[in-house]
Amino acid sequence: MKAFLDQLVKINGVVYDFVWGKIGVILLLGAGIVLTFSTKFFQLTHIKHWFEKTIGSLFVEDKSKNESEDKKGTVSPFQALCTALGATIGTGNVAGVSAAIVLGGPGAVFWMWVSAFFGMITKFAEITLGLYFRRKNKDGEWSGGAMYYLEDGFGSYKGCKKIGKVLAVLFALFTAIAAFG
Repeated sequence: MKAFLDQLVKINGVVYDFVWGKIGVILLLGAGIVLTFSTKFFQLTHIKHWFEKTIGSLFVEDKSKNESEDKKGTVSPFQALCTALGATIGTGNVAGVSAAIVLGGPGAVFWMWVSAFFGMITKFAEITLGLYFRRKNKDGEWSGGAMYYLEDGFGSYKGCKKIGKVLAVLFALFTAIAAFG
């Protein structure tokens, strides 16, 4: 078992070095830059709507909403925001920001803002694809996420059906493995 765990640590190190090395960071920021320009700076042009539907909804009571009208299983925009933040922000992010400021100085904060600005649109694109390619399961509940848009979205292109299925399975597998670490 020790040999298996040692091998797993080595493989994880190689993957980690690739993902958080120069190539991975360039790909992530590049995707954010391309999406920002292709959506005509969506992060800035729709900021009023974002605030009204998330943080602003905390301070404004919606009088048109009736408690009895709530449907079972629905999620409010604020609940969706809290879920997304809970899944995104963790101890690693808090410690990572602290370490970046200590090691990189004030310039690290600027680059974190730049990467966060372009990261917003990649998160938006991921959520939009997840909603667009979601489906109802046999119990009538919605299921969605990267596995679905890889298989159904990317797989819908000519000659990409098998690739989309393989990428969906790999994503699910790697997500399951990441849950342990």
